[in-house]
Parts: sequence; C-alpha cells; structure tokens
Amino acid sequence: MPGFLTRKEVYDWIKTKRKTIELRKGNPRKGEEIVFLSGRNEWVKGKILRKREGPLDELLTASSFKKIVPTARSLDEAKAFMRKIYPTTEGTFTSYEFELETK
Repeated sequence: MPGFLTRKEVYDWIKTKRKTIELRKGNPRKGEEIVFLSGRNEWVKGKILRKREGPLDELLTASSFKKIVPTARSLDEAKAFMRKIYPTTEGTFTSYEFELETK
C-alpha cells in the first residue's frame, strides 16, 4: 500500500476532498490502497481508482490540474507548484487517482 508524506497544505486538500489525484515522481508503487500522512501524526486512507505513468506534461493537463493542485488558477500555476517540489520535472511521474474511505 503506497504511503505518502504530505505537506500540511496538501494534506488539507486531500482531507477535504478537493484533491483527488496524487502526482509523484517515479514508477508506480504496488497496492490498491493509498495512505496520506501529515507531519502532525494524522493520516487518511483511500482506494486507488486508477494509476497512470508518463512524463509530467502528459499527466498534469488542462483537464487534470485542479484535481492535483486545487488552488492553482491555471495549468502554468500548477506546473510551477510541481517545480517547487521536484528540482527536475524530467523523467517518469505516476498519477494516483483516488477516493477516500468513508469513516
């Protein structure tokens, strides 16, 4: 089960269901469930609906950017957010479309 440590802002997007696609650099992790951890020892768990892999420009698109970076007002703004996280945006990325478990 993939587990991802997230920034507080990103964790809040996930917890409030504004973010429904997680984008990470690298090949896909195995598992059908996903766990997001915050630095405050909080976590939420969800089901992976779909995984896709490829270059950042194929995964972060005009139709997906709001699901990845909910506060972005444009695709360029979403790409700039990703560049802050990853020093290079070259190589393979994996997107995890998910839905949170209801408690």
